[in-house]
This record gives sequence, structure tokens and C-alpha cells, in this order.
Amino acid sequence: MSASPTTSAETITIRVGHSPDADDAFMFYALSNDCLPTGRYRFVHELVDIETLNRRAFSGELELTALSLHAYGFLSDKYLLCNCGASMGDGYGPMVVARKPFSLDALRDATIAVPGTLTTAYLTLRLALGNQFRHVVAPFDQMLEIVAAGEYEGQSIDAGLVIHEGQLTYAQQQLHLVEDLGRWWQRETGLPLPLGANGIRRDLGTSVIEEVTSLLHASIAYGLSHRSRALDYAVGFGRGLERKDADQFVGMYVNEWTLDFGERGRHAVAELLRRGYGAGLIPTLIEPEFVGIPAA
Repeated sequence: MSASPTTSAETITIRVGHSPDADDAFMFYALSNDCLPTGRYRFVHELVDIETLNRRAFSGELELTALSLHAYGFLSDKYLLCNCGASMGDGYGPMVVARKPFSLDALRDATIAVPGTLTTAYLTLRLALGNQFRHVVAPFDQMLEIVAAGEYEGQSIDAGLVIHEGQLTYAQQQLHLVEDLGRWWQRETGLPLPLGANGIRRDLGTSVIEEVTSLLHASIAYGLSHRSRALDYAVGFGRGLERKDADQFVGMYVNEWTLDFGERGRHAVAELLRRGYGAGLIPTLIEPEFVGIPAA
């Protein structure tokens, strides 16, 4: 059962869950550093990996939380999607990497380390391979090292599903790209791959939902318009990325899609959920519900 936000006569505390990554840090820079007036709202940030946030969302613990869109397919009764805050892979996205060249077909017989079974990366790989595959859940921020070592907790690993900044740095460990799932999805659908969003709890009420979503949008817009300052902050969450690489990574996932899914982005979310349902990977056919859509 979800808990109510902490309130007093003057303040409402909004617990925010997001990943400890450069792109999320950039997105929440303004709210994390008191750059914006937030009125009656006090934001408390919890930095947790995305798979943990996905699983915590089943209890409705956080008022505002990053969600994989795969996970949203199980959570639409508890959360609405904010129209801002998207992470979209527009011709790029999560990558499967290995120590030696593989074909996509050969992955069906491989053991693949994955960052969580509720991530959109995992769903997309299931769709790409057309069936189940042997997998081992492993920490996303150790994925490149695990693939390079070929082993995790005593289990042999052939390939790894890479999210976040490893998409830029895998070659530094002499790893080979097997498939970029964002490219695969674009070939299949002609659409960007919707990876993550911010979910806001349905039970907060219309005014709180709209006001908090507006503040999230303002934080993203502030970061984009004060890019150097926000990037200075975000680099601290880049796990060793050089500033130029952090800048590239942030640009990949905090951009015009993040300000507004747009009609095409919302269509991409619906298509992902439809295909997940059609493949038996999401239990019911979900029509995504968005809040904070700009007036026409």
C-alpha cells in the first residue's frame, strides 16, 4: 500500500527516485540544488539503480520515480507517466557487447548478463531474439568488467546488456558490439526506443500531480538552458567519464524528447507496450496515460 506524502500546513514532501547517473543528475540538477522556487513542495532525492526503483514502485513507495517503460506495463494502476522526463534512444540505445564477435542469432545460445528483468533493455532484447534466453542479473555499473572477465558469481558469461555510460566506453575494454537495440528497434518500427520515464503516483490528486510535473519540466528546462553548470554537476555521477563523454551521454538522453515525449514519442511508448503484450511479456495491453501534455 502506498504511503501518503509528508505534509504540514505549508509543505508537501515529494520523495523522488532516480538513478545515480549523469543524465538523471543533469535532469534533476535544478531541483537538487535549489535553483528553482518550488512553492509548497520539498523534494527529497533518493539515488537508486533503475531496477531497484522499478521493483520499489510496486509498493507505490515514492511519489515521483524514474521507471523503465517495461516496468510501467505492470504499474499503470499506481503511476501515471509524466510527459516530461523521458529517456529516448533515437537510433541508439542499450547495447549487447561481448569479448568476441557474435551475430544476433548466436545470442540465442549465449548466457547474457542483464541489468534487471524489468528494464526496457531486457524487454527489447527479448523482442529482438524472439524468445527467452539464458540470463544472469548483474549490477549495471559492473557490466563491462563482468563481460570482460567472462564470469559473474561463478556463472559463465558470454555477453552483457549495457545501459548508461558503458554505451560510450565498451571499446576501451576491447569488447565487441553485437547489437545496438536502439538501432534494431528503429529498423523494426521506424520509431525512437522509449527507455525510461518519470512516473507520478495516481493517488496524489490532480493539483499535486500537475504542479509536481510542472516543476519537473522546469528542472529539465533549467538544466538545458544552463548546460555548462548542470553538466559540471552531472559529471560527478559519470563514474569516471571524461567531461566530453559525459556531455555526449547527457545529450543522448536529456534533450527535446525529455522536455516533451511529443506525439511520436507517446506513440513509441504505446508501440513498445503493444509489442511486449503481443509477445506475452507484459500481462495486459496497456494504453499509456500521460500528464503534463502541452496544450495544442
